[in-house]
Formats: sequence, structure tokens, C-alpha cells
Amino acid sequence: MSKFEIPFLTACIQAFGQRFAMTRQAAFRYLKEYKGLAFLIEFYDVEHLQSMEETIDDLLIICQKNGGMLA
Repeated sequence: MSKFEIPFLTACIQAFGQRFAMTRQAAFRYLKEYKGLAFLIEFYDVEHLQSMEETIDDLLIICQKNGGMLA
């Protein structure tokens, strides 16, 4: 993992939590459980080039495909 990925992951977790009125801890647990964090790590090279809104939209889709219920 590069030194740039951790701040990116942190920012994504925070933005995801804000969008869905969750604490950072709850957002982290949700993204971990429904494979959102794994997605961000695997596709960092593409996702970090998008806007945060697009990245959060992608996370929502991935998590829903893996059983997440947020909408």
C-alpha cells in the first residue's frame, strides 16, 4: 500500500459516513463488511482520479452488490 492510499481511504470513509449520516467507525465497519474497502484498495489507481461523489457512488453500488442495504 502506498503512502497516498491511506489518506485516500480515510477521506472516502469520512465522506461515505457524512453522506449517510454515519460515524466514521460505522462507515468503516459497513465498508469493510460489504467489500467497499477491498474495492477501494484494488481499484485505487482508478478511483483516486474521480471526484469524491463518484467514488462514493461506486462504493454504494459495490456494497449493495455484496448485501449492503443503504440507498
